[in-house]
Amino acid sequence: MKKFIILIFTFVFLSNNVLADDNYLNEFNKWLLDNGHTQYLNIEQKPGCKKLIQKHGLKVPKVGLIDEPKVKTNEWFWLECHKIQATNNLKIKFFKSSEIPWGTNPNKDTLLYYLFRYIATEDGFDRAGSKGSKNPYKFKTELRDDKISKYIKKHMQKTALLSYLLYEDGKITIDEISPKNRFGILFDNNTQYTSMSVGKSIVSYVTGHAICKGYINGVDHRLNDWPLLENTLFYDQKLINLLNMAAGHQKYADKDLKTNKYRKNANANTVEFHLQKGVFKDSKKVKSKYQYTNFITNLLINYVWFKSEGQFQNLLDEIFIDKAKVKNDVWFLKMNDRTIKSNNRNNKILKEYKVRDEDGPLRYSFRASRYDYLRIAKAMLDDWQNDTCVGKYLKNIHERRIPKNDKWKEDKSPGLNPKSYAGQFYADYSGMRGRNIMGMVGKGGQSIMIDFDKGRIIVINTIHIDYNWKKIAHSVIKKGK
Repeated sequence: MKKFIILIFTFVFLSNNVLADDNYLNEFNKWLLDNGHTQYLNIEQKPGCKKLIQKHGLKVPKVGLIDEPKVKTNEWFWLECHKIQATNNLKIKFFKSSEIPWGTNPNKDTLLYYLFRYIATEDGFDRAGSKGSKNPYKFKTELRDDKISKYIKKHMQKTALLSYLLYEDGKITIDEISPKNRFGILFDNNTQYTSMSVGKSIVSYVTGHAICKGYINGVDHRLNDWPLLENTLFYDQKLINLLNMAAGHQKYADKDLKTNKYRKNANANTVEFHLQKGVFKDSKKVKSKYQYTNFITNLLINYVWFKSEGQFQNLLDEIFIDKAKVKNDVWFLKMNDRTIKSNNRNNKILKEYKVRDEDGPLRYSFRASRYDYLRIAKAMLDDWQNDTCVGKYLKNIHERRIPKNDKWKEDKSPGLNPKSYAGQFYADYSGMRGRNIMGMVGKGGQSIMIDFDKGRIIVINTIHIDYNWKKIAHSVIKKGK
């Protein structure tokens, strides 16, 4: 499979299922053609182009291409017959958002298209991360052949699942990836896939390393040393309050920001914007309680950047290259002038502005390949079991977890089943209270669970949560089967 390259395509596609607000269908069609997946395309020419081909005595063109004539006419250029023309034959349902909404049941064609969007596009963001290690960690493999492994293999054939990895007893024992007849044409072992909010837990892991390097005093460190926080509710708060999403911020944000002046998604603007111009300007802390909010994790990763005093890149490399030994590049997304301008067309405060590193442009949004997610999770497991400084940090945030007090009483999804929140990780899964288990959860069903007692890890990558999480994740961590 050809690697994805984010670029502006110079060819024009015509599609029978184009929506005016969809900017990615042209790129999707071109990718299908370039990579030989013509079974998903209708290659055709306009009637006017066919007449021109006959008029100018052209040879029969190759699939999807029309040769230019030696004598070109105004009519030729007007019809643009020298450009590729293709329509895909997929039955795609388009959504208003850039992601598949929760609670929907998209068909395979829709899933394939949105998978392309998740993989091939980053909307112009910069990156902050690490290169793949020259000596990546090599897993031992001893695959199971039992009821659950067979169930997962079948599950791959009919759900939005992309990858399932089970690590136990120091080995990978289940290793399944979406086949070519489903999503394997887009997703393979080296695909750097979006983590969604799994990246929040990785931010916490980075924060633990910053503490162990001495950049931050500990989880009780008071945030009174970053000028951006002055005159906001976050000033002089303990770090643990932010880690636990309990900063007394619920008046200003739930999952998204409470504003009608600009985009509610905190990922659209820098930390500086939100603190000094946006909803948190002159904000006051109210009662501390758990309130899941995207903005806080962006604040955390940028605070780590600030406290690392120019050593942030070295910090990331020590985590991902030296410790986790990732094979492929991994990175957090980073805002820039282009993305700010693109995201703020309806911003009533400031439509565009210059982005500086000191303004907090880093996002929790993280990219890694399927095995590299497992490598990072294994590094967490090793830290815990070896009682390293970072392992002590993980144990500390687990001990200081707080109730989520969710209104929803549902135990079949990775985000609602756990009853506690532990420093950007989930804890206290149903039927497993008292066990040292922490989980990472991302939109669409991304799920990583680590059983620190039994040394068991599950890593699930998916396009959408239409799979049986309770059976293939929760039950396997709980029972091992």
